[in-house]
Amino acid sequence: MQLHHKKHPHLERLLNNARSLSLEKNSRVLVLSDLHMGNGGRRDEFRRNADLVRTMLTDYYHPEHYSLILNGDVEELFKFPLESIMEQWDDFYELFIRFRQNGFFFKTYGNHDAALVDEKEYRLAPFMFESLKFYYGNETLLCFHGHQASVLLWETYPVVSRAVVFFLRYIAKPVGIRNFSIAYNSRRRFAIEKSIYEFSNNAKIVSVIGHTHRPLFESLSKVDYLNYRIEDLCRSYPGADGRERIAIEEKIAALKEELDSCHKQGKKIGLRSGLYNTLTIPSVFNSGCAIGKRGITALEIEGSIIRLVYWFNGKQSRKFISDRDNSPTELGNTGFYRIVLNEDHLDYVFSRLRLLA
Repeated sequence: MQLHHKKHPHLERLLNNARSLSLEKNSRVLVLSDLHMGNGGRRDEFRRNADLVRTMLTDYYHPEHYSLILNGDVEELFKFPLESIMEQWDDFYELFIRFRQNGFFFKTYGNHDAALVDEKEYRLAPFMFESLKFYYGNETLLCFHGHQASVLLWETYPVVSRAVVFFLRYIAKPVGIRNFSIAYNSRRRFAIEKSIYEFSNNAKIVSVIGHTHRPLFESLSKVDYLNYRIEDLCRSYPGADGRERIAIEEKIAALKEELDSCHKQGKKIGLRSGLYNTLTIPSVFNSGCAIGKRGITALEIEGSIIRLVYWFNGKQSRKFISDRDNSPTELGNTGFYRIVLNEDHLDYVFSRLRLLA
């Protein structure tokens, strides 16, 4: 079926040309994005969480029979040559491909690793696509990196990428200037998310993206989610008994503390709202990134359930708020912990999408 969305021709192309797959009742899929793997040196942002990613893939997701999707910006080609990346992280390429044993392994490409389209000797070339389309019954989830929503970025990509590579490798690197990226620009990040949100609602599909480094669950950012939870708890407070009221008060106090922390960080986390209209439609999910200072976020699909999870080093942990009031669970004796931040049924997600979009 050809869809026509004049405002978003690039996203329409992704939907129409995507590699198609089916989600079954026993499907287990892990979605990771924005690893930004480098050469292992000081400026390699992936180095911080490399052991965590390796451990969770080897000791949790592969034994639990998850398939794997790497949703773009896996290699950091703006700053490092591919040869140095593959030499440094050779064991990861073997690990990625091993997930085919569980069902499938695919990689989409982002703006930082799009040059790999022309690399015929690239080890992951047979598994790389621009977008993936999952059928869940009669519904559709579209998985793509997200940079395609920026018309200016994508149409000028060949010129822009060469300029960025030159700047980062030969000017910024010698003098220690930090990488500049869409992930660090709150206004541009919001504009891209909003564009994908509009397209997804128009097409009545769920989009699973990366690119902005900001986790989204059902189109809600962390700030939106905290506000929503506080409001929900306030509504339940009048009908609660004494003991329940105490528990609600404690939860609200913790949520307010987390919200205050978010506001203090300001633009670092992108305080622009994910609420693009009065009723938020759960059409956009973002797996976040694998280069967080305290850990990584990821999306899991298990049968009819989709969830946002956080993995972190216990020594670097801080207080996390979970919709399910979950506690972190350590993976064996590794010192790495996983917590479910939010989860929901895909049937609910698509029902709300159909009714409200």
